[in-house]
Amino acid sequence: MSAHVLYFGGYKSNLINIKDWTASACMQKPSVKFEGYEYPDILSSDGDDAVNAFKHHDEAIKKIQASTSDVIYIVGHSSGCAIANKIDADLKDHEKIVLVALDGYSPSNAQLARGNTQIWTAESGTGKSLHYADMLERGKDYNRKAKDPIKVNIYTATNSASTKMALHFSLVNVSSSDALVKHIPDGYKECKANLCWLA
Repeated sequence: MSAHVLYFGGYKSNLINIKDWTASACMQKPSVKFEGYEYPDILSSDGDDAVNAFKHHDEAIKKIQASTSDVIYIVGHSSGCAIANKIDADLKDHEKIVLVALDGYSPSNAQLARGNTQIWTAESGTGKSLHYADMLERGKDYNRKAKDPIKVNIYTATNSASTKMALHFSLVNVSSSDALVKHIPDGYKECKANLCWLA
């Protein structure tokens, strides 16, 4: 089964970060087509601000519509989830779409109701990720009224990642650790793409 991935980086991710991530992802899964988008050049992590400032919306929609792959993953990390959610929401056909939210803005109820939508957070034996509580609460809130409950996926990182920031980035970079990731711009250092969500 062929797969196409569009990845939307979170707050302060730049083109170099995205190139590092896609290069690592391609090395791990050469049969999958990976494309990535950096976060807009704005000083805000707010989801609405990100969506409004994102300049590649129409381009991403066209790539998805033109894709001949059997399955298309729309993946967002952190604030980039807001962009991924918007791209997904603006598609008319979701037959081949899998929406993935990595420790960030959660998909809508309609998106979660599709069944194959994934939401992820991370923990280790020594800590929990930045939006751990938010993602779990979102899952519980949705499941209170849902006909088909969803599962909040939890990635287990190594104990070298214990801070909220290191665990937040462990969902996109397996190399993430307390020593390596002290601030947001460090998140893609020594990048080895985490593809835990890719079936």
